[in-house]
Amino acid sequence: MTLSLKDRLDASATLTEARLAAALSGTPEAGERLRPERLMAAMRHGTLAGGKRLRPFLVIESAALFGVPAAQAVTAAAAVECIHCYSLVHDDLPAMDDDDLRRGRPTVHKAYDEATAILVGDALNTLAFDLLAGEDTHPDPKVRIALVRALARAAGVGGMVGGQMLDLAAEGRFSDGTPLPLSEDAIRDLQAMKTGALLAVSVEAGAILGGADASERAALLAYGRALGAAFQIADDILDVEGTAEEVGKKVGKDAAAGKGTLVSRLGLDAARALLARLVEDAAAALSPFGARGAALKEAARFVADRRS
Repeated sequence: MTLSLKDRLDASATLTEARLAAALSGTPEAGERLRPERLMAAMRHGTLAGGKRLRPFLVIESAALFGVPAAQAVTAAAAVECIHCYSLVHDDLPAMDDDDLRRGRPTVHKAYDEATAILVGDALNTLAFDLLAGEDTHPDPKVRIALVRALARAAGVGGMVGGQMLDLAAEGRFSDGTPLPLSEDAIRDLQAMKTGALLAVSVEAGAILGGADASERAALLAYGRALGAAFQIADDILDVEGTAEEVGKKVGKDAAAGKGTLVSRLGLDAARALLARLVEDAAAALSPFGARGAALKEAARFVADRRS
């Protein structure tokens, strides 16, 4: 029987949640002296709060294209989710987006304190690469090294962190406080780095785990980049149209901060049209995989239609 997308998302989320819970236990690993109780509790608060676990799903489903069982892909999936959760914890800080709610719960700096939240992000960042370096990720060290480099590049200065810096600059944080007008291309660059890079590397990780050839890896990267762009536009539309109850966090922040988004640049109708084209582009990129890519195609539609 073919599982529905919801069932597949739920299954990968359950598997990932269990792997994250194991990684966030209070028992020290080899080479560790002890794990501070408050830090571990705060890490679990910021990581084991549910959510769609879209990025782990993408790792697991992409790896499945090459016959890799979910149980063998889940450690890499958990590593990507550690990076995602660290970014959310830091994004919510007063120095960044200053959010009090995340997934309907107090953010880490509200539930604990700012210093703890900073350390939670630091610890989740390093934990991601600790996980990737382990033999349970893949027995071949060359594969593990490839995963480490791909995730580091997606998360770092030329990816997620760099995109966040561009976003802060666009808000006028480093000038007189006046938001800077961005061209459409500049907005696309910012969003491809801040949001899209981690989504794209999720499917790239599946390709690396599965030993994909160059053309297969390129196809999945094209899918991931289109998906990432679609995700951000959908997010920007939700910020305009959604409610805090639906989204699980404050809405209307982009306009209040004067942020440049494709919604503000193009208008809602044009942004929706672009979103539809990106979903088509994502589906087209998966054509080399035939029917095997059905779940990933459906995930692109899910990203565009989501309300949270």
